[in-house]
Amino acid sequence: MTVGSPEAMQELGRTLAGLLRPGDLVLLTGELGAGKTTLTRGLGEGLGVRGAVTSPTFVIARVHPSLRGGPALVHVDAYRLGGGLDEMEDLDLDVSLPESVVVVEWGDGKVEELSDDRLHVVIARAVGHEEVLDDVREVSVRGIGARWSVPGALASL
Repeated sequence: MTVGSPEAMQELGRTLAGLLRPGDLVLLTGELGAGKTTLTRGLGEGLGVRGAVTSPTFVIARVHPSLRGGPALVHVDAYRLGGGLDEMEDLDLDVSLPESVVVVEWGDGKVEELSDDRLHVVIARAVGHEEVLDDVREVSVRGIGARWSVPGALASL
């Protein structure tokens, strides 16, 4: 799908939040500045969590508790983590996952073992007329595992 602005990326996050439930793992892939944190900000708004959702690059992970009794949002940035799940174990994501929505930026190839059921969101800058369009992104959302294989599971996106 094509997303035309940061505001639209945030709206996509709010829409995606309506599909998520405790125990969901979301992997975000895209280059620096693609919109991963902007999408996560929308997820946080849609989930009704406390605190500003900002990039957790230097703290690695932030927990945003729910303000309305829903799941917390655990926002992880694995950019600076070189290893796989072993390096992520110190974050106790496996403990947080059952009652939270865990979103991992740069998690591709690092945290898939946390859950057989996960969403993989890839965000790429759109290219038009041989130039990169500043705010336009191509976003693909792919569900992996039984949770997302139900027909229509991602139909509202």
